[in-house]
Amino acid sequence: MLFHEAIKVAPISSHNDVSIYAGEMDGEWCVDSVPNGGYVLAQIIEACVQQQSQCPHLDPIHVTAHFLNAASLSPFEVHIRCLKRGKRFTNLVAELLQDKIVKVISHLIFGVLESPLTEGCGSENAINLLPPSPYARRVPLHHHPAQAPTTGLDRRYKFHSSPRRATSSDTIGGGGVDYGLWCGFKDKDEAVTISSLPFFADISLNAPTSSSWFPTMTMNIEYKFTIPKTSKAHSNRTVGIFSSTNFINGRLGRHDMYTEIWTAPSDIRSGAEAVEGWRNEQVCLAVSTQMALTVPIAMNLAKGKL
Repeated sequence: MLFHEAIKVAPISSHNDVSIYAGEMDGEWCVDSVPNGGYVLAQIIEACVQQQSQCPHLDPIHVTAHFLNAASLSPFEVHIRCLKRGKRFTNLVAELLQDKIVKVISHLIFGVLESPLTEGCGSENAINLLPPSPYARRVPLHHHPAQAPTTGLDRRYKFHSSPRRATSSDTIGGGGVDYGLWCGFKDKDEAVTISSLPFFADISLNAPTSSSWFPTMTMNIEYKFTIPKTSKAHSNRTVGIFSSTNFINGRLGRHDMYTEIWTAPSDIRSGAEAVEGWRNEQVCLAVSTQMALTVPIAMNLAKGKL
């Protein structure tokens, strides 16, 4: 199932200031037997985006999620409650439940995202750190996706044939586990959306081992800008991902992961020409941090048998 179809939710009721949306987890977007954590969070964000569609604050600005129990391949509900509606921001609490058990609880701040290309965004009145400032961060991937070598996602990912990725780890240095790739949807009917960004934030390499499962315990996402329209400078199906894990400790391999999600100048292996200065035109769409564990893959497989 295509990603945008796999995160479809629909409103079913509203009572006592709680709005309820329903959907069903799709088996293609799993890590072995368990739905990918970013995919699960995408369901919550999609429901909240729909909830805010008639309000002044349309865009998620910040999301904090605590994963209390592993999600399963079954129907779910998202219960949304508004904590505060202010002049600039709206605060929501959303819970994802399956069989009346809370699987994920999240706090979301909605507002209005600016476009990095909006006239006046770089004016003296705007507080932005963007090129051509020498202090501005550029996309930390140095190979243009049109010429980058391609590899498949880990076979444990049920969606390994859906996104495409191209690694550029040889250009990134530093301590810990640094990981960089271009990743995109293969199907031309797909597009990167606000709701899909947490999924892209949760497919990086957590640790130097492929025989483990890395269940997410907490995940934070701060959205920076709106997603630019398709152009010669920006793809609508591909993003750049840079992640870093610096500490792994304890019997459960508890670790941190920091992730940046960037626009991409083209689709992977598209044959597009790498125009000089293309890195200066890319924009960081969101940054994410998470705490995750490192546990035997057998624990994941056991979840699928429940």
